Amino acid sequence: MKTAPLTARRSRGLLTGYFLGLGVVMAIWGARMPAVQQTAHLSTAHLALVLLAAALGMVAGLQAGSRLAQPERLPALLTSGATGIAACLALLGQCDNLPSLLTAALAFGIAHGVLDVALNSAAVRCQNAAGRPIMSSLHAAYSIGALAGAALAAVTAHIRHSTLFLATGLALTCAALAAAPVTRSLNGTDQPAAPAGLAHGEIRPALSSGKLWLLGVLAASCLLGEGAAADWAAVHLHSLDASTAVSAAAFALYSAAMALGRQTGDRLTATFGAPRVVRVGAILAVAGLATGAVTSSMPLALAGWALFGLGLSITVPCLITAAGVGGPRAVATVAVTGYLGLLAGPALIGALATVTTLSTALLLPALLAAAVAALSHRALEKPSP
Repeated sequence: MKTAPLTARRSRGLLTGYFLGLGVVMAIWGARMPAVQQTAHLSTAHLALVLLAAALGMVAGLQAGSRLAQPERLPALLTSGATGIAACLALLGQCDNLPSLLTAALAFGIAHGVLDVALNSAAVRCQNAAGRPIMSSLHAAYSIGALAGAALAAVTAHIRHSTLFLATGLALTCAALAAAPVTRSLNGTDQPAAPAGLAHGEIRPALSSGKLWLLGVLAASCLLGEGAAADWAAVHLHSLDASTAVSAAAFALYSAAMALGRQTGDRLTATFGAPRVVRVGAILAVAGLATGAVTSSMPLALAGWALFGLGLSITVPCLITAAGVGGPRAVATVAVTGYLGLLAGPALIGALATVTTLSTALLLPALLAAAVAALSHRALEKPSP
């Protein structure tokens, strides 16, 4: 018997839960990275290889997900992606050597890629059905989930990471399976007559290829910073001789600031305009990370990561919104280009850290945020009528 279609509001609530869960998984993985490194006796270079394996897996997952993400397949992709990434988190906690970590990280990345494509595809359809922008609030749910995951990692610092990974993985797997019947009813609930912000019969404004690729490059610059925070914030604090709990708090503060920024992003953008909000945010991000990277003070380093998260919080939603005038294909182009930064960033930071220092390597995301500040007006200015 077919499940009755969900309303747009209930669809949004369900997707919010998926975004929250993904944030929890990624935060716990990133915040307990020092414990993973210590248990498997990994050097910085070996840890970078593990992160590269996860990145390559996500590339494969994104490619597979993009081919499979037809509307009728989205519910199955959401359920399989969510259970897959939760199970892989549990598996990662049991790995105590480089070969097993590389294999588990590759599978983790594949599941992440599939889930990410399914989530964002479903979110676009849900937004179109709602007839108003909701993407920022959904991404805020991811940030809130990341905050909860980082906080959980901090308060359970006295527990072995393998136990935390296993418990979290099992709990989220059960949650995804329990939500599967409701998830199946997503199909058919979000048939949009026109994209949000575009009236029936209205001609879609043109988006030049130059501006499209500029949006993609800026998205990659921002997401490289997000990837650096997820995988290296805790390691950075640990290098300053911070305790496990304090190290995990770095990403928690980053996530809290990002969640706050995304919750208020729509109002700020409506009041001041996207170019100004993104420019000011990028300047804050530069100041925060540059200060945190060069200091040896743990409080300043923590404050720097928080300011970095606040500054970056609104950039990607604004860039995706700007690409939206070119239609779904333009949004996909910007998203995929942005993911290159997210995927390459952690491994690139690790590679730079092996030939310099981690503090020096972390200046790269700060420099890219400066480029976002300089180019945001050109990228986000509205096309002439």
